[in-house]
Amino acid sequence: MSDAAAAPAVLADTRRWLERAVIGLNLCPFAKAVAVKDQVHFAASEAHDLVGALDAFAHELDDLLARPAAERDTTLLVLPHAPLDFLSFDAWARKAERLVRKRGLEGVVQVAHFHPAFQFADAEADDITNFTNRAPYPILHLLREDSVARAVAAIQDAAAIYEANQHTLRRLGPAGWAALGVGASR
Repeated sequence: MSDAAAAPAVLADTRRWLERAVIGLNLCPFAKAVAVKDQVHFAASEAHDLVGALDAFAHELDDLLARPAAERDTTLLVLPHAPLDFLSFDAWARKAERLVRKRGLEGVVQVAHFHPAFQFADAEADDITNFTNRAPYPILHLLREDSVARAVAAIQDAAAIYEANQHTLRRLGPAGWAALGVGASR
C-alpha cells in the first residue's frame, strides 16, 4: 500500500483511538468538547525523516493559526513513518517544540506527543499506565494555549487528571485496552 493509499487508514485508526480511548475513557476531559464541535483537524504526513516531518509540522502550525479557534482548535499530525523507537521520536517532538519557540509562538501553541511505545521515565515498558500517551501511530498534537487555559480553568482539579487516568488504565488492564481495538490497522 502506498503512503497516499495508507493515509485514510492511518487517519481512521487515529479517529478511532481518539473516540474510544481518549474520549471514551475520558483520558482527556477536554477532548470531547472540541471533537463534538468538529474542531479537531487530523492530518497524516508521508514524511520518512525529521526534515519532512518538521516541514509538515510547520505547515500544520501555520494552518492552525490561520483559522479561528471556533473552526480549528487543535491538530493531530500523524507521522506513521516516524521512528518506532520512542526516544528517537521524543527527539523529533523536541525539535517541533523548538520550532514553536523559534517562531515566537511559545504561549500561543503547545505541542504534546503520543507514540505507540510511549513510556514514562519511571515506568516499565509494559506498565499499563503508559497507555495514557500511547496512540496507534506517532502523533504531534498542536494545541492552542488559550483553549488549554480555558479548559483547565473549567476543571476543579486539573492536576488530578493524571492520577485518574492511571487508575482508569489499571482498572481496565491490558485485556481491556486490547478490547478497545485502538491499534494500527496496517
